[in-house]
Amino acid sequence: MPRPQAELANDLSWIQEAHVQHYIQSWSVQGQKPLVITSAQGSWFSDSTGRRYLDFQSQLVNLNLGHQHPAIVSAIKEQAEKLCYIGPAMGNDARSELAELIAEITPGDLCSTFFTTGGAAANENAVRLARHYTGRQKIVARYRSYHGATAGALGLTGDPRHHLATLPGGVVRMFDPYQYRCSACSTGRTDPCPICSGGPHLEEILMYEDPNTVAAVILESIVGTNGIIVPPDGYLQSIREVCDRHGILLILDEVMAGCGRSGKWFACNHWDVVPDILVTAKGLNSGYVPLGAMTVSRPIADWLKKNKFPGGLTYAGHPLACASGVAAIRATIEENIVQRAAESGEYLISRLKKIGERHPSVGDVRGKGLFIGVEFVKNRKTREPLVPFNATGEKAAPMSAMVKFAMEQGLYLSSFSNVLRITPPLNILREDLDFGCEVLDRAFELTDRYAEA
Repeated sequence: MPRPQAELANDLSWIQEAHVQHYIQSWSVQGQKPLVITSAQGSWFSDSTGRRYLDFQSQLVNLNLGHQHPAIVSAIKEQAEKLCYIGPAMGNDARSELAELIAEITPGDLCSTFFTTGGAAANENAVRLARHYTGRQKIVARYRSYHGATAGALGLTGDPRHHLATLPGGVVRMFDPYQYRCSACSTGRTDPCPICSGGPHLEEILMYEDPNTVAAVILESIVGTNGIIVPPDGYLQSIREVCDRHGILLILDEVMAGCGRSGKWFACNHWDVVPDILVTAKGLNSGYVPLGAMTVSRPIADWLKKNKFPGGLTYAGHPLACASGVAAIRATIEENIVQRAAESGEYLISRLKKIGERHPSVGDVRGKGLFIGVEFVKNRKTREPLVPFNATGEKAAPMSAMVKFAMEQGLYLSSFSNVLRITPPLNILREDLDFGCEVLDRAFELTDRYAEA
């Protein structure tokens, strides 16, 4: 007979051993005993010993409203008691309300949504729809991008994990507007370089590829996993203009940057750019139930009334997920979360820049809202990265040591290569931001040991 669930929940050694023996952990070598988390509230979570950690990462940049937000928890409970599941072709109030709410908060003429179980599936369907709608096959993506771990989404991805994918045909890559490290911008020119301007770089690629063969350009409005890279003003507008000129769809992946994370409902709002397809997930319902969304413009929505949509999922528009999404959007509006994220981001970036001035290993602090990156260097003048791109093992030791120290001090962080990502819940308290900064100030002393004075 199985042991009682209550008994298992309190058996730390069993939880860890079962994790090691029977669970496959994402992007990891298996066999490591995990930290067992027993509770969470707001911006904090606690382990089995009762020790608390400030979640400066929002887990996987999805807990925009923090842990255990009462409105979302209540909505899930109420929906579960009423209707746990019904197929995608049947009507449901939670599904209809979420679709209508998304049409209200998204920019421009974005009006109709297909629901998925996460960002990867939403990106897959966005690309499939773009190819179906345009009759073209090629997709232009960027190198410093991450669009998901399913086969097609990983094929679109530019970061090193794309080597694990069986690449789909027709994916063409372009460089990112990474001004801090752009080789063209570093030549001393005063005018915007073609890469960081966006349109000129894309036009050159299209000249070689033939724009009549390109269905869509897919971009993260603000690069997330690969370094929190904010495009310069004019970049997205320039990309939009080139796409319009050649009849190419613009897909903006706002799985991380969307739903208030950047200090506006969507990062593209910072530049008044409206995509043809907008992809969201994560913060859409703070990750409480798996949910993603692909929202399309009016012309595409009208076209789909005469042409069959080429996609489907058993759990598309799952009632529990949709109910949590409705609650999250309502809470975001009622609690003025977007404005709070903008104000907290301004405060946090200012503090981090002041802290960075005291640490020679800090090369750059950048971001919008609570979507912030701190880049570490060996030398501020040369901008040599503190660790190599995609560093692992001993090569990544300086960054690993910093993250480990912070965790020991009660601050949960995440990094990739030489960039620390700081993405706390959008409703984080000011005193919690101060605590995080105090720990970071001490943590940066470890990276300073590897920098040139």
